[in-house]
Amino acid sequence: MLNMVGLSFVALLLTVGASTLERVEYDYYKYHPMDEINSWMAQMEKDHPDVVTIVDYGKTYENRTISLLRIGLKTEAKKKAIWMDCGIHAREWIAPAFCQYFVRQILQTYKTDAKMETMMTNMDFYVTPVLNIDGYIYSWKDSSTRLWRKNRSPGPSGDCYGTDLNRNFDANWGTVGVSFNCSSNVYCGRGPISEPEAQAITYFVGSRKEDFLCFLTIHSYGQLLLVPYGHPDFTASNYDELMKVGRGAAEAILKVHGKNYTVGTSPDVLYANSGSSRDWARMQEIPLTFTFELRDNGTYGFKLPENQIQPTCEEAYSGALHIITYAHDKTFNGAAATATATLWTMLLAVGVSGANLM
Repeated sequence: MLNMVGLSFVALLLTVGASTLERVEYDYYKYHPMDEINSWMAQMEKDHPDVVTIVDYGKTYENRTISLLRIGLKTEAKKKAIWMDCGIHAREWIAPAFCQYFVRQILQTYKTDAKMETMMTNMDFYVTPVLNIDGYIYSWKDSSTRLWRKNRSPGPSGDCYGTDLNRNFDANWGTVGVSFNCSSNVYCGRGPISEPEAQAITYFVGSRKEDFLCFLTIHSYGQLLLVPYGHPDFTASNYDELMKVGRGAAEAILKVHGKNYTVGTSPDVLYANSGSSRDWARMQEIPLTFTFELRDNGTYGFKLPENQIQPTCEEAYSGALHIITYAHDKTFNGAAATATATLWTMLLAVGVSGANLM
């Protein structure tokens, strides 16, 4: 009898121990405050030291460090790059959740998927889980601040706070879809890149803009894939390509959980705006720049329930991967084809035929 009780007690301890371990596993399907996201970033670097590096590249108004995860296989060759940022608007909690999910997926995939391994060999992924850290932390303060959008810098008069970072970039700044009233949610700031968070992206990406093949900025809500430009009087030189790739991404999204994402410029499918990071990136000649507006269509809006995190991330991952794969293949498959053609031209020039090579 005592043996049975003892065995039962041991079994109970093992069960409790197992459940405790399970609880400390990072939950990608819940929203996390900033301190947990910071700890997660550090853990990613610790768990994957061969492919993950934390890079600090700026400070917020409240002097918090803005960091990204650089993910890629080490190689001697100069690499191309993919940019992804989340959390430029504080209240859009599903965006940081997606960035974390995206990182987990590519780190799980590259060891068994030859295509992902190739892409991580040729390109580095630069992923910022939360850009607007001050605003994000403020949105977690209590229910009255949950829908805070902007950063936390004081306005010109000092009696209002926050600039809309996605109206602060040097891309037709201050022309349409903005306000010069600091109390507005779309206050564009004192001038282009007046805000330290916008400066961080501008200097980091701008200083290596020739390396970036695509620039993805993740928002919510509306189920949209937005292409440049937000100003109705401007059209991207590669608009047709952007629309083709965007529609392909929307088709990939649809196949996962049946959700429809609309593709187009902001004036065509949402509203005109200026000063967005997406438009700025395209003006830097980064060819493929997209804004993702994740779920939903307004039922829950910015307060998307946690039970929708997983399906939202799964479908958005498919859409992002379509764009990233297109960018990779256009660059590297095209380069291989060009190199082959150049080689054959050289061989033919010196009189070497196919028969000689046989």
